[in-house]
Amino acid sequence: MTYPIDISEEAGVRYLHFGSLWIQGAMRIARPWHLELDYTREMMASLLMRDDSHFPRKVLLIGLGAASITKFLYRNYPRAHLTVVEIEPRVVAAARQFFKLPEDPKRLNIVIADGAQFVAESGQKYDLILVDGFDEDARPGALDTLPFYQLCRARMNDNGILAVNLLGRSRGFQPSLNRMREAFDTRALAFPSSESGNVIALAATGDPIRISLDELKEQADALKIGTGVNLLPTLTRIELSQTCPGGVFYL
Repeated sequence: MTYPIDISEEAGVRYLHFGSLWIQGAMRIARPWHLELDYTREMMASLLMRDDSHFPRKVLLIGLGAASITKFLYRNYPRAHLTVVEIEPRVVAAARQFFKLPEDPKRLNIVIADGAQFVAESGQKYDLILVDGFDEDARPGALDTLPFYQLCRARMNDNGILAVNLLGRSRGFQPSLNRMREAFDTRALAFPSSESGNVIALAATGDPIRISLDELKEQADALKIGTGVNLLPTLTRIELSQTCPGGVFYL
């Protein structure tokens, strides 16, 4: 059975639904480039992991939704080339009609395909891979398997970063994190869960990441000034969770 694509609006925010009240994406109508949902902002912590003015240049996004992250990167990282893989063509149509998805084939490549299959068959390499793909029942399917995470690693450039939204795991996120850790030789971690219940996990290849929390906060301040996204609440939760020995973030 094909699920319906529904659009709702409340208090100046437009929402995307897959045939239920479950929110699959959101856009503040007056600020279409803004990251409205907490977890989308938290996934941008991946941008703090590499002190490189050229990072990221090639980005792969699995799952389009309301195109929030796609639009954020498109607007704020003009040198980046974005490839977005979305399995449902009606979601792409809705993103164009209701959520201001740009049309720019030179910088933004929209692919209608199964995300896991695309990663398996693609010969491209990426600096940053962002995974936020679910079905109408909030299940990630093949996007939460060891082979998929291993393929993501194989598709990453040196010093690449993977960010995954682990929402919807019926038995908790630890099995998902364990699969990521196995695929990345233990170099994966999950942030403390946010109020929304989302858990964002990061994995890395290449040079070890060792950044003091103070330096991370400085980088987050610069990101906030440059893009408007505020990651300081995320860093505060990381600090309170006491997962950074000696005040240093390791990945």
